[in-house]
Amino acid sequence: MTPEGERDGALLVEDGRIAAVCGRGEIPAGAMVRDFGTAAILPGLVDAHTHINEPGRTEWEGFETATRAAAAGGFTTLVDMPLNCLPETTNVAALEAKRAAAAGKCMVDWAAWGGVVGSSVADGNRVHLLPLAEAGVRGYKCFLVDPGCEGFRMVDLAELVRAAPLLAESGLPLLVHAELQGPIDEATERLEGRDWRKYATYLASRPDEAELQAIAAMLELCRKHRFRLHIVHLATMKALEMLRAAKAEGLPVTVESCPHYLHFAAEEIADGATAWKCAPPIRSAANREGLWAGLREGVIDLVATDHSPCPPEMKRLETGAFNRAWGGIAGLQAALPVMWTECVERGLKLNDLARWMSAAPARLAGLQERAGALRAGRDANFVVLDAEAEFEMRAEALLHRHKVSPYVGERLRGVVRATYLRGECVYEAGKIVGSARGREVRV
Repeated sequence: MTPEGERDGALLVEDGRIAAVCGRGEIPAGAMVRDFGTAAILPGLVDAHTHINEPGRTEWEGFETATRAAAAGGFTTLVDMPLNCLPETTNVAALEAKRAAAAGKCMVDWAAWGGVVGSSVADGNRVHLLPLAEAGVRGYKCFLVDPGCEGFRMVDLAELVRAAPLLAESGLPLLVHAELQGPIDEATERLEGRDWRKYATYLASRPDEAELQAIAAMLELCRKHRFRLHIVHLATMKALEMLRAAKAEGLPVTVESCPHYLHFAAEEIADGATAWKCAPPIRSAANREGLWAGLREGVIDLVATDHSPCPPEMKRLETGAFNRAWGGIAGLQAALPVMWTECVERGLKLNDLARWMSAAPARLAGLQERAGALRAGRDANFVVLDAEAEFEMRAEALLHRHKVSPYVGERLRGVVRATYLRGECVYEAGKIVGSARGREVRV
């Protein structure tokens, strides 16, 4: 699967890089040949939204387990979110602590997002933004709503106004969890006395309006200051019209959605099924189809996992109380077959998948010269996919730290046969192979 389209051919790999994409008859004499038959070779996937949680909360997830699951899922690069780890990646010292924690543990490559956080003092961590850029973060993440992490405080719009000139100067994207607290608080007040085991109660507590108001405010800030704006995990189709208009206006805005919003639907989620809890919530089947329309049109640029696992007890599986359960979906290993299953149902192609899950996220993180496409000069990162094979996702096959995932039991299409990092196989036939040779990608 090349940027120019699907072709029958071969990758020529030398010294960890793609030397050429060639025809079968152009393979040099004496080359070592690995023939994958009718399987598809895609560029290694790039996940722009992974919560690795190390250092500090390795009992939730960590570099070793997350990157093993990534390799099994066809991902060769993860971009780690700056929260849920301790310390949070809001200054250069914390970034260096993360680098030390990752050393020698990674089966695939990684990079880091920094954070923009609020504070009791006016400037938050504003003084650290440009040093973080110089130290190698690929951009910044912020929350307009309480993320539930004491050390990663939500920002208000006034704080973002003060940070905006520095964001623009850095040239790096600001990734925004776009929900506002006000509509959530108002909705939750109206739910007093409701049964929080019911998914409908949780869904009503995080209305579309929280996303819509947040996105509108961020587009206005982007219009004034012209920094790169990225909306993470879009869950409401109702925002597509304003995002379409913003792009037509020429604003530097990109948008992601996630496999769980593109696969599941609120009507299908059982009461007490807290493995499905995430924020924003999974909405209706009609909303899901609207998101697919936005993805096909290009209003939504990419798909990212928002892999956010936690210890099983934090999901409150025994009580099924959505208001007490951790909000996060563990889906890194399942993302490729989930998306391919949905693509097949809609008549979409593998190159569509490669664009949404490799090329576009690599471009967002500024890694497009190294990853994201099967093209001469790029790192030889690729995944071999049996696109016709079907399987049932089983808990025992999951390689991330905890086995709780809403994808367990799903019948899916597309089996990852092998994953290669810089020309070396790191996963094949259901097993991790080779050594932990992943590294931080610095540009």
